[in-house]
Parts: sequence; C-alpha cells; structure tokens
Amino acid sequence: MTLRTVMVIDMQNGVLATPRFDRAGCCARINQLIAAADQVIFIRHNGADLPRASESWQLVPELTQPAGALYIDKTACDSFWRTELAAQLALLEVTRFVIAGCATDYCVDVTIKAGATLGYQITVAADAHTTSDRTWVSAEQQINQYNEIWADLIVPDNPVMVLATADILQAWRAH
Repeated sequence: MTLRTVMVIDMQNGVLATPRFDRAGCCARINQLIAAADQVIFIRHNGADLPRASESWQLVPELTQPAGALYIDKTACDSFWRTELAAQLALLEVTRFVIAGCATDYCVDVTIKAGATLGYQITVAADAHTTSDRTWVSAEQQINQYNEIWADLIVPDNPVMVLATADILQAWRAH
C-alpha cells in the first residue's frame, strides 16, 4: 500500500511573521491534507533568523501536528540538501508525496524541482502554498505562475502534478 504522504515546508512562526497571501485559507487546506494523510513530514528551516528551538522556529499554531509526524530540519531552500529527508523517505518506502507550505518562490519551488529530478512523484497542492508580495509581483500572481511552471516542468517520465486540495482529497478517498 502506498502511504498518502504530505510534506509541509517552512510553515513556521518566523517565516509567516511576514504577511503571507491567504494565510488562514492555506493553513486550513494544509490541515485538511494532514487529516487525510497516512504520513506527515514537516520541514523546518534553521538559520540565523530561525534558530532551532526558538519561538520563530516553531510551526505556526494553526497547524495540526499529528502523532507520528516526522520533522526534518534544513539550512537551505532545498529540503533534500544535506538533510535526512531522502533517507527517511526511503525508510518509509515513500516515492510519491503531496507538497504544501511556504514560500512558493523559494523553498517550495526548489524542493519540488529537486525532488522531481531525484525521481519522486510530486503533487503540488495548488491552493495550499503561500508567499508574500515581492517588489515586482504580488504573492497571488506568483502562486498562480509557479503552479503553471510546475505543471509544465519537463522531467521525462515524471511530471509534477498540480491539483487543488479538494481534488487531492477526492483522489485519496477513491483509493
């Protein structure tokens, strides 16, 4: 049986201290995925502005943290770079997962691209990742643009799927 796995990236107090597009809605949809998943993996960024065990490093209180969730700490945008993520996925025999979190244009994007090129079958929860406005583009525009980019990402024999949370949940219920 394939585990229904959801990976939640950087939904931490310090990361979301900057206003993020549709924070409440994004957290609600992530919680829906968490509730339906067999395995949840939380990725947490560690760095000078997010020191381990600090309040800013903690996950935002809106998110459910189920028993048995895995926690992977990273120091780069890529959740696979110098972390135990690939080893943990191998141990669990997880080759496919749904990804959600923050920030669309940084850690979510890099992790999707790295994971797809490593051979993982990735589904992006199109309405469960967020970011902030940038100098030249709004957060909402970025989210829409990155969803389009990921859906068209060329990784032969391993396309990235981009689906709304409701569609992911419906597919999980069907299997």
